[in-house]
Amino acid sequence: MVKREFFSRKIEPFINKDVIKVLTGLRRSGKSFFLNQIKSTLVHKGISASNIIFYNFEDMKYSHLLNAESLHKNVTDQLEKIKGKAYLFFDEIQEVDNWERCINSLNAAYDTDIYITGSNAKLLSGDLATLLSGRYVEIKIYPFSFNEFNEMSKTINPDETDLEKIFKNYLIFGGMPFLSNLELEPGSSFQYLGDVFNSVILKDVVKRNNIRDIDLLERVIRYVLSNVGNTFSATSISKFLKSEKRKVAPETILNYIKVCEEAFLFHRVLREDIIGKKILQVSEKYFVTDHGLREAVCGNNEKDINLILENMVFMEMLRFGYKINIGRIGNEEIDFVCRKGNEKVYIQVAYLLSSEKTINREFGVLKKVPDNFPKFVISTDKFDFSRDGIKHLNIIDFLKDHSLISG
Repeated sequence: MVKREFFSRKIEPFINKDVIKVLTGLRRSGKSFFLNQIKSTLVHKGISASNIIFYNFEDMKYSHLLNAESLHKNVTDQLEKIKGKAYLFFDEIQEVDNWERCINSLNAAYDTDIYITGSNAKLLSGDLATLLSGRYVEIKIYPFSFNEFNEMSKTINPDETDLEKIFKNYLIFGGMPFLSNLELEPGSSFQYLGDVFNSVILKDVVKRNNIRDIDLLERVIRYVLSNVGNTFSATSISKFLKSEKRKVAPETILNYIKVCEEAFLFHRVLREDIIGKKILQVSEKYFVTDHGLREAVCGNNEKDINLILENMVFMEMLRFGYKINIGRIGNEEIDFVCRKGNEKVYIQVAYLLSSEKTINREFGVLKKVPDNFPKFVISTDKFDFSRDGIKHLNIIDFLKDHSLISG
């Protein structure tokens, strides 16, 4: 069992505080497991199990509680029997119609500590955010980092210490937590990842947004998955689909991608002109929350390793709370401009610095940045190519120790 210490540290300050803890993220990324981890922590701290009420709305036994009124009555009936503070856990709360009315009422009228999870970014865009202004905290749960995947690998095979082999498995399988139960057996693992992908599409995209043209949606998703880390536009996708005899407007494509973002499948990254200090409105990049899903749907993670490495670095920086843009200087591009508070970091990602031409390209664009914030080139090379004040890092070293960048 991999304890998600990174997220535990994030939520610890808010336990027993009068704020609703909202855990959001991609379906099957570990939100339910983390809820149970919090529950175990509470019991370890002396909270009676009888004071803890847990609902999983993907379990059929709760199918009669999928509206605010029914759920509220069921919870309050139990609260009447509890002495002292009650700890309420609601897993996949978006399945409940008008759930925010129920949660707000319970928070206002009873001595409760409330935890909810959801698989849609709209979770906090409606009434709850309005009603609970300043009284909730959102914690985004992501699939396993490389360090967590490494820990998982040791539970599968305690004798496995070859980080290169573990990294290769991470490159292919990604970080969905349930893979630990399948021991990374390729057949069952990719069947599971395919099922997760289909579940995200059907439950969190198609059903929630009443999409009828599922074939078109799947074609758009496959295009984005195949091009993670590449710059493209809705118009370019439209032209590609036209070549496949599917005529579709760029606006429709943008809407389809947006609902996939809301389901936490993709992350859109805008481009900025570093010299002009303005956001550019064309040709964004998209990254996938879990690159194992890409392998299950499209294959070729090893063949497209340069794209997957970039995806890994993006997700790692996102995990640590950075806001990320793509940088542009003239006609050249910087993979990531990362900001957190007053901190700024520039990052280039490459597979191998295999020639002087490649080295000059990756380091050269960073040398043109007109400020003194830290600059890094990350690749699979083991030899240190650091130069001109720009630090070179091996990808495994970076994923193992984030302090190499953040200090």
